[in-house]
Amino acid sequence: MVWLKFLACLVIILFAGTKLARYGDAIAEKTSLGGIWVGLLFLAAITSAPELVTGVSSVALVGLPDLGLGTLLGSCLFNLSILALLDILHRPAPILSRVSLRHMALAGLGILLITFVAGGIFVGEKLSGLALGWVGIPSIIILILYLVGMWRLFRFEHSHPLLPSPVSSLQYKEIPTRTVYFRFALAAVAVIGAGIWLSFVGDEIARTTGWDTSFVGSVFLAIGTSLPELVVAVAALRLGAIDMAVADILGANMLDVAYIFAIDLFYTQGSILSSVSSTHLITVAVVIAMNLLVIVGLRFRQKRKTFIVISWYALSLIGLYILGAYALFNSSVGLG
Repeated sequence: MVWLKFLACLVIILFAGTKLARYGDAIAEKTSLGGIWVGLLFLAAITSAPELVTGVSSVALVGLPDLGLGTLLGSCLFNLSILALLDILHRPAPILSRVSLRHMALAGLGILLITFVAGGIFVGEKLSGLALGWVGIPSIIILILYLVGMWRLFRFEHSHPLLPSPVSSLQYKEIPTRTVYFRFALAAVAVIGAGIWLSFVGDEIARTTGWDTSFVGSVFLAIGTSLPELVVAVAALRLGAIDMAVADILGANMLDVAYIFAIDLFYTQGSILSSVSSTHLITVAVVIAMNLLVIVGLRFRQKRKTFIVISWYALSLIGLYILGAYALFNSSVGLG
């Protein structure tokens, strides 16, 4: 029965997330935002909404900090593996060879943010008293770094705009603006409701199977809440908006890490990074390695795919994801 509930959550998030992405894209079009910035901030904020809601509800309503943090970090892991799927679907050439080099800055900022997560978990209880109220200093630093980084990226994009893409035609001009906002709000409510339900289902899965909540959050909930990123990225790729697809993935990852401040704010029992299992360091290490692969793929732009249908870095991303999930499962079994 618990798996039927989990499947129902996935279906709701997939359907509502698809609508949320579509009407979010329409809002972006009608507000004249474009290019990398739309994917980086606007679409990323839309598609990462389930991670935020699930993470907050996991700590505020269920009281499981490992489940909340695992959902956010596991989503980063899964999102980066989506780039491998995009590489397979983009047949003409390796996908990272066809996007702007500006994505290197996004991946680099992602590494910086998650490194602070590793530091907060690693020091653990030693610096548990280093907090403002109950919110840990590392969480505050992560939020500040994200905001400063996004501001600098915005300033750079504003002063160095890319040339308009030939595929960026108006697709939603026939839909009234009020209708777009109304349908966007309905989809948002559905995503939030499913996200809250998903946190309770994750708790039930952990209790039923005996698996550790770090593993459940980092794998099952992360995949479920990352479905909007998958849908939006594939849709953008089909439209030819490759930069937007990649920016959505990298932007959602940065938001997922920044959301740690939000779940720390709702977790009133102390600093969340001092309260979770060190198992999350596995996820952090793999996410850093995957981001480094993205940077290398962007820097050394190949004209052809290494293995006909897939690039070497895309295959490596898949391998790292499987390795990370396997390591988390083994850790879960050991703790169980």
